[in-house]
Amino acid sequence: MRSDLLAIWNHIRFYAVCIIAAGLLTNGASAQSPHQQTRPRIVITTDPELDDNNSLIRFLLYSCDLDVEGLIYTSSGFHWKGDGKGTEWYVPGREYARFGLDTCPCTSWRWAKDEHYIDQAVDAYAKVYPNLKVHNPNYPAPAELKSKIRFGNIEFDGDISKNTPGSDLIRSLMLDDKPGKLFITAWGGQSTIARALKSIQDQYEYTTQWDMIRKKISRKVVLLPSGDQDDMYAKYIKPEWPDIEYRQFQGGPNYAYGAQLGAKPEDSVYLTSSWMKKNVSDRGPLGALYRVWGDGKQMVKGDIMDYFGFSGYTNEQLRKMGYAVWMPVQPKDSWLGEGDDPTFMNMPANGLRAYEESSYGGWGGRGVKNPESGFSFQMSDTSQQAMVSALSSVTSRLNKTDYPDFFPAAQRDFAARLKWSVTPRFSDANHAPVITMEGPLTVLASPGETIKLNGHVSDPDGNSVSITWWQFMAGTYPGKTDISNANAAGTKVHIPKDAAPGQTIHIILEASDNGSPALTSYQRVIVTVKK
Repeated sequence: MRSDLLAIWNHIRFYAVCIIAAGLLTNGASAQSPHQQTRPRIVITTDPELDDNNSLIRFLLYSCDLDVEGLIYTSSGFHWKGDGKGTEWYVPGREYARFGLDTCPCTSWRWAKDEHYIDQAVDAYAKVYPNLKVHNPNYPAPAELKSKIRFGNIEFDGDISKNTPGSDLIRSLMLDDKPGKLFITAWGGQSTIARALKSIQDQYEYTTQWDMIRKKISRKVVLLPSGDQDDMYAKYIKPEWPDIEYRQFQGGPNYAYGAQLGAKPEDSVYLTSSWMKKNVSDRGPLGALYRVWGDGKQMVKGDIMDYFGFSGYTNEQLRKMGYAVWMPVQPKDSWLGEGDDPTFMNMPANGLRAYEESSYGGWGGRGVKNPESGFSFQMSDTSQQAMVSALSSVTSRLNKTDYPDFFPAAQRDFAARLKWSVTPRFSDANHAPVITMEGPLTVLASPGETIKLNGHVSDPDGNSVSITWWQFMAGTYPGKTDISNANAAGTKVHIPKDAAPGQTIHIILEASDNGSPALTSYQRVIVTVKK
């Protein structure tokens, strides 16, 4: 009984600290908490690729940190429904052409007759919502999420010829007067987004309001793509709306298909069958929907591109069965893929503030300067060895960067949230440490100056917490800075004498507990060099 009372007290203290940190119970504004960051407005557009299904499950577990404005079905070069009238469609260079499949022109491509994987995910979320609310009261009600589901431009690959419920929703969000950025992901193609923009252009282009409307949307909208999967960014959005911010990320955790090929040892443990089964696929209704290797499922029955659910077959046996095997078969129950995670994994309220600017970087990676190349899946050799080599090369390049390895922390956090979904008592699960800072999160300092930074760390579960200060090489000052007492709550940062006015230095306070799984929080402080 005493342990339950202690857990309740820690629970109350946890949320009281968050409120105080946000300045709601005090008159001061000095203490700030990552758990009270602005909730970014976000729209998910997604096609029925199985790794989209997985990314959607992870996304819903982070919906407590976000203002979810839309969950929209869309098409891509990999998935489109057709119009139901027998109209045939063909786009050169798509996967049916690359793999030499004599299947298109065709009336649909890899789209289930009654596709509703978004609805299924939200239905599973509804089953665990009472548990999730125990661990974070900010999770949105299932009915609220249901009300945001729409079908977008799903009939054909890259077709923006007509308005749809999905494009109409995006249009209304682009035109509303709510403050802040509107983040719009493209896990599939960008036709639904492009149609929303085109409908606005069609209405206002030859009016006196056009210049104002175009500038408003260009300031407001941030596109978060998984590449240009239907060429609509290159063909329409970029030429007609060149000032819309387009964030594509790299260098961060590898969430994609084949992440286990060439993964570092410290990352690979989180991709194994044993870890995935214990922490993900066996965790209640959401875990049951999550796709892993050899799970016996297909997004579309008979889809020759989706052989991932089979177990007990070799690559060659699957080819003889008619499947286009473009990635080597992996152990049953192991990691399959969540390739769209980088579009939203800079949004969680973990204190990295990565959503604020593309260059800041976080659990989703860091924005690239030249994203126009978009989604590429060109194969001159479809042999197994060529694909293994290509996927391993990508992983190796990611491993060689100086970008922090956030993957273990992100995976443990994901596992903790899935445990929340099946745990009705706060005291029976782990929760991340809470960091508050004395003073603002953006400070000014002169070259050669030494500044003091003080943080306070608490843990809602009473766990032991280790802390460290480190420099995130995301600022515009290219060199290293000296940090004193890096493992103490209070530290001193020595601004290099060669730092130029206007340059920035990013300092991170990181706190990790010893719970199960161990969880990590951060707080980023940005130092701007003054004259």
